[in-house]
Amino acid sequence: MQHRDDPLKLAYVLNSYPQPSHSFIRREIRSLESQGHEVIRLAMRPGDAPLVDAQDREEAAATTYVLKSGGVALMGAFLRSLSTPGRFFGALRLAIRCGRPSEAGIVKHLIYLVEAAFVAERCRAAGVTHAHAHFGTNATTVAMLSQVLGGPEYSFTVHGPEEFDAPRALSLGTKIARSKFAVAISSYGRSQLSRWAEPGDWDRIRIVHCGIDTTRFPDPAPLPNGPPRFVSIGRFVEQKGQLVLIDAMASLRDTHPDAHLTLIGDGVMRPQIEARIALHGLQDRVTLTGWVDEPRILSELNAAHALVMPSFAEGLPMVIMEAMAAGRLTIATYIAGIPELVQPGKTGWLVPAGDVETLSAAMRDLATTSPQAMQQMATAARARAFDRHNVDNEAAKLAGHISG
Repeated sequence: MQHRDDPLKLAYVLNSYPQPSHSFIRREIRSLESQGHEVIRLAMRPGDAPLVDAQDREEAAATTYVLKSGGVALMGAFLRSLSTPGRFFGALRLAIRCGRPSEAGIVKHLIYLVEAAFVAERCRAAGVTHAHAHFGTNATTVAMLSQVLGGPEYSFTVHGPEEFDAPRALSLGTKIARSKFAVAISSYGRSQLSRWAEPGDWDRIRIVHCGIDTTRFPDPAPLPNGPPRFVSIGRFVEQKGQLVLIDAMASLRDTHPDAHLTLIGDGVMRPQIEARIALHGLQDRVTLTGWVDEPRILSELNAAHALVMPSFAEGLPMVIMEAMAAGRLTIATYIAGIPELVQPGKTGWLVPAGDVETLSAAMRDLATTSPQAMQQMATAARARAFDRHNVDNEAAKLAGHISG
């Protein structure tokens, strides 16, 4: 029997890992390991983005990739799962039931069943007692099916917004009901999971914040002198709203022609973003860096007055926590879990999603705020991020839920 203070032997079941935008998973795993727990990493496939950070490359080397194990290994595990027909047919029925409403369909869920047989076998061989998945998508499906096949109990963290766009198709209620517990990263996230869980399962839904490594954020650099400098960090996808930010920069030009924006990230919308920059003639006022490593991100934050997140949909962005920990202000949309962290007038500004003029007005307001007032807000932002999002505290909470 697992005692609460005993070291845990865990498996992290993941889809694509590592990814530059998922550094919070790496930090959580490494914090658990620093607290004496053993973690094996089982990902379905490698991430598809270049790994510019050395820590991500280390994680890739430490990860077992299920699909890379090959058809022989996967089918061997699947055929061996037939030796316990009760478990096998229970998992098969569950895979079909979850596949029916899913966009992925039944065939993909049968592939998940094969992956689950491999994961269950690996976990038993390694003595794993608990599996944890991130995102309520296919990785959690694999963890759930693995449990039915005789693998370890599981939990999973839901981040949003993707999971909240298709809760029925992802069978979130079923995944919550069968889990030891489910994790939301904010109160908003917990409310959304409660919509799809039976009321009797609400107690299974816990809040564990994504965490920052506070040692990476020593005494912050002073806020820069000179014209306003903004930075925005995230994938170049529709939900992040970068096109609205480019339009806001064009609106800001009349009053603050020297304002500058750095966009960190990359993605499918890069051509549209570059075209919008060219349309407004902002090539000298907007810099695109692509994906960069964590030291470069900190350097860009130090060179800026504020992080701007014009998102249409979110969970609770890690980059906001990191910017606040670096002693920087935040301008963000008041959606999802963001208002639980960013406090208007105290640590930053909140604006309606998609509203170019209000976003531009907030950027203009920051630009006219006195250095003393900005410094007070930045100090408050840093203290709030440290208090709510210390990765060691949050990883310990997660371990406590697993042991409890």
